[in-house]
Amino acid sequence: MSDGGTARPRPGVDRAGIVIALGLIALAVVLIVDARNIQANVVYGMGPQVMPIMIAVGLIVLAIGNGINALRGATPEPEDMQFGPVLMVLGGLAAMIAIIGLGGGFIPAMTILFAATATAFGRRAILTDLILGFVIATVIYLVFNKLLTLGLPAGPLEQFL
Repeated sequence: MSDGGTARPRPGVDRAGIVIALGLIALAVVLIVDARNIQANVVYGMGPQVMPIMIAVGLIVLAIGNGINALRGATPEPEDMQFGPVLMVLGGLAAMIAIIGLGGGFIPAMTILFAATATAFGRRAILTDLILGFVIATVIYLVFNKLLTLGLPAGPLEQFL
């Protein structure tokens, strides 16, 4: 039974925690190598390599913390797996892919994904979540498409913006 996720020292090394720490380091190395291969013609300031490297540094910090806890045996007790929420998020992702793939656009796809994810995390205000998802997706679309001039998948709704 779970006690709320508090860490209790257990005897020995947590092998799963070590594997996770090594996986985080491997992912960080991939990000750094990939970032170094980005061609950038930046005359001044930061180039596009900065963000992947910042994420890699964060992954390394997480790996170190996870590794230390794993070596101490101070990782949280695993909780029972609940497949319902996982299937709800996967369903939201599948719906998002289908909506974008069928030309529905970014805003409706992200609205459905937001509502599905909120429902998976236990929230039961579906209409409110659809409205919140719509507002957030619209703001994101406008920021990326209009301010940053980066194209997101456009559907019938996005044609009005």
